[in-house]
Amino acid sequence: MRFVISLLAACFIAHPAGAAEPSGCDKFAWPLEKEQGLLGKAQTAPVDGELDRNAARAVTVKLGPLESAGLPSAPERKPKKTPALAGYVQFGKAAGPGLYKISLSAGAWIDIVQEGRYLKPTAFTGATDCPNIRKSVKFELGAAPFTLQVSDAPATGIAVVVTPVE
Repeated sequence: MRFVISLLAACFIAHPAGAAEPSGCDKFAWPLEKEQGLLGKAQTAPVDGELDRNAARAVTVKLGPLESAGLPSAPERKPKKTPALAGYVQFGKAAGPGLYKISLSAGAWIDIVQEGRYLKPTAFTGATDCPNIRKSVKFELGAAPFTLQVSDAPATGIAVVVTPVE
């Protein structure tokens, strides 16, 4: 009996670690065709200034070593990749709060910091083998400005786009 319980426990523990993310553009949990197109036309993010969260404009965030990236807040999760690459962009205030999708061209950790607090995502979707887009995370954003921090990225640049949930 103990053997059976141990075997079942090992299966439950091992399964999530071995689970592969879905492959293909049709595997995202919500439609992302618009974001996929925008990410394919990303422009370099401005070094200074705040971006408009409602402009539906994709930008490429320049990333560098975490130690010298100048992130306003430490990443909420310790990076797993070496070297750990990071960067950030700032978004201005909005007329009111709303639910937004933050979509990325590659796999990376994102933190949304607003009014000195890390926001928790409300939903996540990701898939491999889809051009220009790798993941999308939904956040309930307040009207105040916020910082989008990227860390644990695979390259020195990553395209990001913020779009309201329709």
